[in-house]
Amino acid sequence: MARIRPKTIRELNEADLRGKISEARAHLAKLRVDGAKGTLRKESGKLRPLRRDIARMLTRLNEVKK
Repeated sequence: MARIRPKTIRELNEADLRGKISEARAHLAKLRVDGAKGTLRKESGKLRPLRRDIARMLTRLNEVKK
């Protein structure tokens, strides 16, 4: 899954944000399982940026709700 730019996040509506968040969470879960199995090697640097992208999307979702 590619990184999502803040400009792109601002342009999404609430339904699209929810979809992207669920997609990112599924990818994060897969990476965590791979890490637990010990097969993560090359993608270990993708965990932190992915968590931060999810946080950015959740922040934007809360802004849209208000």
